[in-house]
Amino acid sequence: MRLSAILITKNEEANLERCLHSVEWVDEIIVVDSDSIDRTIEIAKKFGAKIFNPEWKGFGPAKQYALDQATGDWVLSIDADEEVSFTLKNEIIQLLEGEPELCGYEIPRKTQFLGQWILHSGWYPDYVLRLFNKGEGCFTEALVHEKVEVKGKVGKLNNQLLHYSYPTIEDYTRKLDIYSSLGAEELYKKGKNISTLKAALKPPCAFLRKYIFQKGWKDGWEGFLIAYLTSTGTLLKYAKLRLKYRDAEKKKY
Repeated sequence: MRLSAILITKNEEANLERCLHSVEWVDEIIVVDSDSIDRTIEIAKKFGAKIFNPEWKGFGPAKQYALDQATGDWVLSIDADEEVSFTLKNEIIQLLEGEPELCGYEIPRKTQFLGQWILHSGWYPDYVLRLFNKGEGCFTEALVHEKVEVKGKVGKLNNQLLHYSYPTIEDYTRKLDIYSSLGAEELYKKGKNISTLKAALKPPCAFLRKYIFQKGWKDGWEGFLIAYLTSTGTLLKYAKLRLKYRDAEKKKY
């Protein structure tokens, strides 16, 4: 069976070579780029990727566009800051050499934060649906936190997808600002709002969930930071949502 690897990029020269090297064994690589101004395109061409540059409409639509360009029977969706481990590669090859019984497979993902592998905090094992039959799957249209949906049954693979995310605090806070804005935009489009009381309660609840209930304390200093920054991101999302409603009210007058 033919396998296509798909990913979206924007200024990913720091990660892309590692990512594409880990999937150069697939039948084709599809890269959907969003106006990168670094060496992203050059690196993608080095690995023989098919490169596209459609209008940016959000993460979900971008990944669906990449999926639409794929010609393989099966698709492996990967992010530029991820790497297919050697053992995962062999597991996927062995699976596709036979007749997969299911329509999709979740993969356990292990993530780095500030150079440390995080084994708790709700981050591991982070099962993500990334391998699926092209004819049975599609991406949601979410602006952020998009996911694959398949029509049939889904199983789980055993070997890890490695996620080299958040190498610095600055990188995390930059993404936090972007994702909180997109999260607020999605809630606003759905007509959802939140009271001041709930906005006040949700950040500390997010901290407790990460640090206590998901055992972030076992990840040491990094676990504390993840819990604290998660609560900050929660506050930012709802603050931005409230501001959207306030601005909309002002425009009525």
